[in-house]
Amino acid sequence: MSTTASDASSAPRSADPLVVLAALPGVPDAVDSVRNAVDRVYGHRVMRRRSNEITSEAALRAARGSAALSGADWALEEVRRRTDFGSGAEALTVGAALRLNAEAGQLLSIWAQSPVRVLARLHLVAASGAGVSDGTVGRPRLPGEPAVEMPGARDAGSAGAGAPLPGADEVAGRLDGLARLVIATSAAPALVTAAVVHGELLALRPFGSYNGLVARAAERIVLIASGLDPKSICPAEVGHAELGRAAYAAAFDGYLSGTPDGMTAWITHCGRAIELGVRESTAVCEALQRGAA
Repeated sequence: MSTTASDASSAPRSADPLVVLAALPGVPDAVDSVRNAVDRVYGHRVMRRRSNEITSEAALRAARGSAALSGADWALEEVRRRTDFGSGAEALTVGAALRLNAEAGQLLSIWAQSPVRVLARLHLVAASGAGVSDGTVGRPRLPGEPAVEMPGARDAGSAGAGAPLPGADEVAGRLDGLARLVIATSAAPALVTAAVVHGELLALRPFGSYNGLVARAAERIVLIASGLDPKSICPAEVGHAELGRAAYAAAFDGYLSGTPDGMTAWITHCGRAIELGVRESTAVCEALQRGAA
């Protein structure tokens, strides 16, 4: 994998590369800040009685945020009221994001054993429901196959779109490396693992479509499966969207660089996104407490 090339080269060969990243200057502070924010929202009195409602609302807002980052930037109320996502590139993308968030919680046990299988399932859920039926659904790209974020529309300039597209052999090798990291159950904090999974999938664009949606759904799975956010109420996608696509792409450039400073920038950006997701769910809790939602 390219994610640790600069910082892990001088570490002992037996070192956990994710733990090496977790020790980079600035990352421990980001980890602590995320943990404290998550603890606060889980301690909210509304969570004791209405956690299912918070989870449902977080999923809706996360899907809206993820779709926005892929180029379908709809208002939350439009996503809430719509029942038909069957036509038009943007509507199909929003529908794909909603399906992915509904599916993610069903794949936690499989993720720990076969991350690549889960990624294939996520792409199948996103693409087949969006009418993609060209033989690329649910499998990594073959040599010569392109990758677009929103089928049927001009590529919306999602993060990584301007970087060289890795070839099929590189994708296969790096996916295998990523899977081995996940299965090895690193001692690194959940933020670090989630950021690396997210970043690596954005870099690889392993599927023919919807790679950003899949990458962010995988980030969500890591946060849930790690125990950091077991009820899935801290939607990082909301934060990524709030910070903006330009900031998202700039932080991702840091990931692509593979340098210590670049990796720190990406990991701390992901941490800030989680904190903003926490803020969103805290606001939902407050509204429910007031009887306003």
